[in-house]
Amino acid sequence: MTSPIGLHRVLEPGGVLPQAALRLDNSPEIAADEVRIAVERLNLDAASFRQLATKHGGDGAAVRAEVLEIIGARGKMQNPVTGSGGMLIGTVEAVGPDSPLGLKVGDRVATLVSLTLTPLSITDGLKHWDGGGEQVPCEGHAILFARSIAAVLPADMDPELALAVMDVCGAPALTARVVARYDNPTVAVIGGAGKSGSLSLAAAKAAGASRTVGVVPIERERTLLEDAGLADAVAMADARNPVALAEAVEAALGGRAADVTVVCVDVPGCEHGAILSTADGGTVIFFSMATSFAAAALGAEGLAADVTMLVGNGYVPGHAAYALDLLRQVPAVRALFESRLHHEASRATSGTAD
Repeated sequence: MTSPIGLHRVLEPGGVLPQAALRLDNSPEIAADEVRIAVERLNLDAASFRQLATKHGGDGAAVRAEVLEIIGARGKMQNPVTGSGGMLIGTVEAVGPDSPLGLKVGDRVATLVSLTLTPLSITDGLKHWDGGGEQVPCEGHAILFARSIAAVLPADMDPELALAVMDVCGAPALTARVVARYDNPTVAVIGGAGKSGSLSLAAAKAAGASRTVGVVPIERERTLLEDAGLADAVAMADARNPVALAEAVEAALGGRAADVTVVCVDVPGCEHGAILSTADGGTVIFFSMATSFAAAALGAEGLAADVTMLVGNGYVPGHAAYALDLLRQVPAVRALFESRLHHEASRATSGTAD
């Protein structure tokens, strides 16, 4: 008997959900309520890719080998250190008669559920990927369950661009929801020049933020964000330095903390700075998979901080359509995404991929 949440695909240990499993059954035969996707490209979670690249000193071949090892051993892509995975795009090649997802054979889709719970098999050895970027061209198949989520790729943008947006589409949707609960709030986005950060800045402004601050760690990103004009102010600080981060945010907001702070960086150790940057009665949204939620909870307690802390779980109803519309409506966001993709493509072209 199959399960709509994929319990029948769990090989070990028994009794856990697919995300918590050590190993999934990634066989291509589908149950009546499943869908099989012919995979074209993975988008690795930023925290996961950073961890792998750092571990191997930027050696792309070693990164590629470890990703293959993880998928081969686990039947899914789940970094054992960060616990995170990513998402994928591909073409629907088989649909069970009882699938409720509304997909049909031939649809090009992006999965909106994590690779950490998606049965996945890679058949080409990742031969077209040099291990140097988050987007991974590949061949293979993936399985979607009845409770999975997927979106048909929009016809008005390149698949790689759509994948990059859908990878982080939960961030702007939740940011907009939280910001709308306040009356003209101030919003700080830590990691404002990145994918989720730039979308969150645009979402905050659209939802009624009175002033937005994008926080970046280096001069190049400050220039990029200032030129884009997505934030009312741009502050430069190392998010792992709590006092420096809070001071930078308060300086950009005229001596006050933010009502809403959104954490979009992919490095650990940013919890306390985000809390210090947030006013009493405010909200901190953690979107980074590098977040230590124990550090966040204990840090807020130790700082006597009266803040609400939310885990960005990546899903808000309508999140994919909302993020794609932001990309269409805010040219600066699209320019940042296209610049990032162009940079990655240029690096790959000049690299040593097989």
